[in-house]
Amino acid sequence: MGMPITVDIAGASGAELVDAVFDYFGQVDRRFSTYRTDSEISAINRGDLPVRDWSGEMMEVMALAERTRSQTDGFFDIRKPDGSLDPSGIVKGWAIRNAAGIVGRAGVADFFIEAGGDIQSCGRNASGLDWSVGIRNPFNADEIIKVVYPRGHGVATSGTYVRGQHIYNPRGLDGPITEIVSLTVIGSDVFEADRFATAAFAMGRDGILFLEQTPGLEGYVVADNGRATPTTGFGAFCQS
Repeated sequence: MGMPITVDIAGASGAELVDAVFDYFGQVDRRFSTYRTDSEISAINRGDLPVRDWSGEMMEVMALAERTRSQTDGFFDIRKPDGSLDPSGIVKGWAIRNAAGIVGRAGVADFFIEAGGDIQSCGRNASGLDWSVGIRNPFNADEIIKVVYPRGHGVATSGTYVRGQHIYNPRGLDGPITEIVSLTVIGSDVFEADRFATAAFAMGRDGILFLEQTPGLEGYVVADNGRATPTTGFGAFCQS
């Protein structure tokens, strides 16, 4: 998937289960990667695969993407300026949530899955403590500026401080998003956090207001001047 992935199953060896999770992520990559010429999404973008031949997973993701576009008033849009489709902004959280389902169905109650900064955890770590997530200072990679305790919720961070300008505002295609550099979202699960983190970042400074007004979401944004702004309920997730 072009990103580091961590799977931590607490209190058990879980080698076979970890292998199953990584096998699943490999399947997702082979289907949805825009960097692979042999993926299903690449075939769709070349015009080689009509809608009637799309896989069930592709149809599901496309439907979720359209729902998210509607819920965010168009700020989330997988159609790029050149007309091609790039579902990356929704696939990662969707895949992590599905991977968590694989672990949960195996009867494991304590685990942590992270891919490219998006996280789903459940239960407690090997020390018997709540899983914790550090939010990195976008201006200093070695500094953690906030610690979050998700307690079963999903956490996703969007930003430009690692990958550069890879998120765009569908309503303002001429200019990059520069007024904010990092935005973390906590949702009911990682899929909800991930899809709205992408959309909220695309909104720029208005993204934190969108999160404040959307039930079930909390957020923490770092602006280009270094100032951090949380939603009113975000602090509840920072208490150990």
